[in-house]
Amino acid sequence: MYDVIVVGARCAGAPTAMLLARAGYRVLLLEKARFPRDTLSSHYIHQPGIALLDRWGLLDALRATDVQPIDRVVYHVGDVRLQGCSLPVDGHRTAYAPRRFVLDPILADGAVAAGGELRQGCQVTSLLFENDRVTGVAYRTAEGHEHVERARLVVGADGMRSLVARLVEARTLVEDPPLTCTYYSYWDGLPADFELYDRPGRWVGVIPTNDKRTLVMAYFPQSEFDSVRRDAQSAFTENVRTTAPELYERMAAAHQAERLYGTGEQLNFLRQAAGPGWALVGDAAHHKDSIAARGIMDAFLQAQLLVDRIGDVLADRERLDAALRRYARDLDLRFMDFYRSTLTVAELRVPEARLALFRAIAGDQDLTDRYFATLSGAIDVDEFYNAELFEKVAQAG
Repeated sequence: MYDVIVVGARCAGAPTAMLLARAGYRVLLLEKARFPRDTLSSHYIHQPGIALLDRWGLLDALRATDVQPIDRVVYHVGDVRLQGCSLPVDGHRTAYAPRRFVLDPILADGAVAAGGELRQGCQVTSLLFENDRVTGVAYRTAEGHEHVERARLVVGADGMRSLVARLVEARTLVEDPPLTCTYYSYWDGLPADFELYDRPGRWVGVIPTNDKRTLVMAYFPQSEFDSVRRDAQSAFTENVRTTAPELYERMAAAHQAERLYGTGEQLNFLRQAAGPGWALVGDAAHHKDSIAARGIMDAFLQAQLLVDRIGDVLADRERLDAALRRYARDLDLRFMDFYRSTLTVAELRVPEARLALFRAIAGDQDLTDRYFATLSGAIDVDEFYNAELFEKVAQAG
């Protein structure tokens, strides 16, 4: 019998397994894929996530790859150009955006090095219950063999369409309709910062990754998904041409190195994150539009939060249940503001009030960096939107 079974070994599951194994628990980590394996992702890890990688002892392994450091953000919106960088978190100001076939094995290796047992190519098919309590999982290997394992706690880190969430009937606490769809690809010969281009109804993001390749993502309203996907390459090109003309010219001198990828499943929800014998982390618990590129960092934060709440009480059923309730409550409180602010961006609007704010801070590097720090989560929104800022905006108007 295991102390914990974690279903899913990517950005949420692997850190959860690693941290629990380091705490002395016997942990089984099940992953349906076999690494290295790519997946849809915006790749970017904001500064709080980089700080956690360092705290966990995994940052050096990431840096040892050819991932490009990112220490400048350039945001083009209306007639405003903001340039700067988030404030540091625990001394880390540089961000990274690794490809998932690079990052996910590093995280999984960290779990194994901590003492966790990783089984790849394993698809969970059902959960075991005693009354209303989850007590284990049944799964099938790639070879078709059926297995059953039991544990005091099962953690679902199996994505926004989580089987674990469905089987435990986790309630949906908040849900909003999809707001955007996105298509993206990778370019060789396209040097770039972390660049954002924003105009009504369109959005383009540019992020340096591995292999000297640069990710370019184009966002459209969800209402246009059916028409966009009929000729996604043309729609993508036209979006970049009209939203980011200077970028479009640079791309003309570069080479598209991979096919176009895309999704219209930009789901927005918060689920009940825990119950008797089970917990959810990462996209299984909380998913929002990828336009803010917060998925990886939020998965890290949730893994750390869950393990902090569990502490040393896993063997005590009553205390474990209390810890899981605290985790679920704290996750809702911690991520609701980020959820709402992300959906505001995903509306693909450029209100005049926001432009007025950007015009007011454009000439002030400290305020610009503090604004970027609110996007990264390095500081709370309330630390930025204060009386001094509003006075500056009023004076600029």
